[in-house]
Amino acid sequence: MAPVSSGRVRRRARGSKRADARARSAEDWWWDRLAPRGSGYHLQQADSMLLVLPDLEPTRARAHRRAPRRAPRPPTRGPTAAAKHRAKPRPEPSPDQGPDSGWGDRIPLEVLVHIFGLLVAAHGPMPFLGRAARVCRRWHEATSHPALWHTVTLSPPLVGRAAKGNLKAEKKLLASLEWLIPNRFSQLQRLTLIHWKSQVHPVLELVSKFCPRLTFLKLSDCHSVTADTLVMLAKACCQLHSLDLHHSMVESTAVVSFLEEAGSRMRKLWLTYSSQTTAILGALLVLRLLNLIWLPKPCGRGVPQGPGFPSLEELCLAGSTCNFVSNEVLGRLLHCSPKLRLLDLRGCARITPTGLCDLPCQELEQLYLGLYGMSDGLTLAKKGSPLLTRKWYHTLRELDFSGQGFSEKDLEQALAVFSGTSGDLHPALCSLNLRGTRVTPSTVSSVISSCPGLLYLNLESCRCLPRGLKRAYRGLEEVQWCLEQLLTNPLVSR
Repeated sequence: MAPVSSGRVRRRARGSKRADARARSAEDWWWDRLAPRGSGYHLQQADSMLLVLPDLEPTRARAHRRAPRRAPRPPTRGPTAAAKHRAKPRPEPSPDQGPDSGWGDRIPLEVLVHIFGLLVAAHGPMPFLGRAARVCRRWHEATSHPALWHTVTLSPPLVGRAAKGNLKAEKKLLASLEWLIPNRFSQLQRLTLIHWKSQVHPVLELVSKFCPRLTFLKLSDCHSVTADTLVMLAKACCQLHSLDLHHSMVESTAVVSFLEEAGSRMRKLWLTYSSQTTAILGALLVLRLLNLIWLPKPCGRGVPQGPGFPSLEELCLAGSTCNFVSNEVLGRLLHCSPKLRLLDLRGCARITPTGLCDLPCQELEQLYLGLYGMSDGLTLAKKGSPLLTRKWYHTLRELDFSGQGFSEKDLEQALAVFSGTSGDLHPALCSLNLRGTRVTPSTVSSVISSCPGLLYLNLESCRCLPRGLKRAYRGLEEVQWCLEQLLTNPLVSR
């Protein structure tokens, strides 16, 4: 191979020097454009970013610029080299000018807390906050802000199957929580405990003392949850409204005692079906589940039904939107509730009269089947209302058919049951809501005549009635006035 000439080598060297000079000049130009001198800002270069920061001190020379690399000089020998090798004493910093602490200390504390809050919202406070607190004093101060500790999950490390190992792990974590909860958890709102076997009460005792803003508590796979523990928490945390006890060992009286203390403010309660929950719900008298999104799991063939609610007297499943409560769901809930007196199914468009007729309760007093503003686009049952009135006409005091799609003839047969009572016994019906139905004037007059105790009658938006009578009537006088208008109105007689 032919040797390279010396002229080519010189040209390459000159070209590389020119390229380095252009790169340095372009770099200086960008630095001057981003933070010109006298603007009050300076540039700080980190590992993978370039920060434009305000000057907090008098402007100094830009020592952070990259100086051009120089080739190292060959070491000199002799007496002069030994003199140069001696290190010169560094000047001590003046008290007015402290050492440069870096860009981390120049970021405001509020900005750091906000940045850490975004990370906590995405990945949780642990273990990030614990690791970030070890970076520097500034970060330690930012991670100590209570607003970052609003959602916490605590789980001791699992040490095989040995009970002694798990107990030691729980006690070790509890020793850390004795300092962490009073100093960090003052604004705690959501707490989750997982796999706690023996130290649930000490942990919740600390929470009840130092976490007054707690709103949600989840105990997953926890043991030894007593009534004293839950009652103590309900009294101390006045904002607690959600309790999740999935797959936890809870005493049968613990939930009852907790609901007696905090039942008025509870919004959500999760329980795993077991013999203990059966003991809890066996004596339940009132069950109200309002505005729930029902997503029942499909039950396979041959699945036995649960014990139900033998003492239940009131069930409310009303919702402002159409839900997925079906005849099967209602049957599984009430298959063992013969003492039911009140049944509120407003918004449950999937419930049919056939499904209601199969319920074991024989003395129902209040039945609400209204569909308020949600019947558009739904396929409603047009027949079957007589099944309901024939079953409960002797005890029914309040009946709500508003928005239902029963036909004129079907409503006439259903309401005619109240006028066919034998002897001197009058129907107990005192409230009737027929808003938006196809009831006819003759059917309304027959009901009013046969029910002397009727005190409320709603005939709003009834398309088959005259305009002047489409309103709600409250009181005995107004209801009798409606009857007079129906009997004397010439349009009605036609």
